Amino acid sequence: MYSAEISRANPTCFVFLLDQSGSMQDQIGSGGGQRKCDVVADALNHLLFELGIKCAKEEGVRDYFYVSVIGYGTNVAPALTGALAGRELVPLSEIAASPARLETRTKKIPDGAGGLVNQEVKFPVWVDPVANGGTPMSGALSRAQSIVSSWLIDHPGCFPPVVLNLTDGESTDGDPSFPAEGIRQLASSDGAALLFNLHVSSDASPAISFPDNEAVLANQFARDLFNLSSTLPDGMRTYTQQQGIPVSDGTRGFVFNADATSIIQFLDIGTRASDLR
Repeated sequence: MYSAEISRANPTCFVFLLDQSGSMQDQIGSGGGQRKCDVVADALNHLLFELGIKCAKEEGVRDYFYVSVIGYGTNVAPALTGALAGRELVPLSEIAASPARLETRTKKIPDGAGGLVNQEVKFPVWVDPVANGGTPMSGALSRAQSIVSSWLIDHPGCFPPVVLNLTDGESTDGDPSFPAEGIRQLASSDGAALLFNLHVSSDASPAISFPDNEAVLANQFARDLFNLSSTLPDGMRTYTQQQGIPVSDGTRGFVFNADATSIIQFLDIGTRASDLR
């Protein structure tokens, strides 16, 4: 299970659910004064860029993956911007070719003499930071369930689709456990669809990354998100261990109180599928 070859003939899909509620404008804990919506959007834009590089060959970016980004705040709707605005599921080659814009960012690089210097780089943007409205997480998970269900009709033998939910709060539109269970019950011939959850907070407490037991979580909200999350398949669990994170057979795709580094790590591990061909 979870070993299907990913190729242009047998692609898989990633569905990113992006909390865009009003509280996402608050500062992230241990984030240097950055807003949660800015940190999450930057991490997701960085991941989309890295996926394009990962799938680039001489003839261009291969469509090993199709990507959906659904925002939820004032409503539940596709969150890609620019030429891709309104698109629900987009092949990776189109995403790589169509960022909404390139922003000039500054990053530090080694100066060759033991120090660091600033260098301006171009940063592609597909998703903007948004923070308005409530947290209709149940509606977002239901939308993801519909996307994954439709995908599996056309791709019954694919590496199972992965849904990654990035949120800072509790659902305001009912119990999310029902659509979450609906996602996890969908399956290709290679295994059940995967649902991973990441929680960002204004709390400066250390992140709890990829736990295997809800007993380590301090409150019921954290335990609820843990129980919504799928267990990591073997390949992802091995990769997680290689990143220095302890794992067991019960390790779940869940991070609580994530900081900027934990968000990037979560997205990297959550999209670590099988070998590409």
